[in-house]
Amino acid sequence: SSEGLLQMFVKVPTSSEWSLFAVLPNQECDLYQICGPYSYCDMKTSPTCNCINGFVPNNVTASALGDMSHGCVRKSRLNCHGDVFFLVKRMKLPDTSTAIVDKRIGVDECEERCSKNCNCTGFANKDIRNGGSGCVIWTR
Repeated sequence: SSEGLLQMFVKVPTSSEWSLFAVLPNQECDLYQICGPYSYCDMKTSPTCNCINGFVPNNVTASALGDMSHGCVRKSRLNCHGDVFFLVKRMKLPDTSTAIVDKRIGVDECEERCSKNCNCTGFANKDIRNGGSGCVIWTR
């Protein structure tokens, strides 16, 4: 559809009409970029879009009306000295098309590299299954 939804139809044998059978994604949080930058979607909260720790809505008026597509902005600017990272668990990773990926290093070295880069906005383990490692770094 024009909204980015996959709609599956079945043909009704008795009337030769098409009937909507299923729509994907079926949860709001599965829609691409539904919450905007520096925010996350949680189906258990109302509203479902929330700013990550240290951020506030970028458009207060829109967010009050339930539109978080503008995302969030930092409460305070990065100063590149003494900034800290907050652990965020069980989240889908944001778009990695412009991220730096290094499959050879673990999370400790990943954090160290990110903390030394004043443009770094976050990092994550790439693959922690079966003792695996890897580093993804996002920059602005």
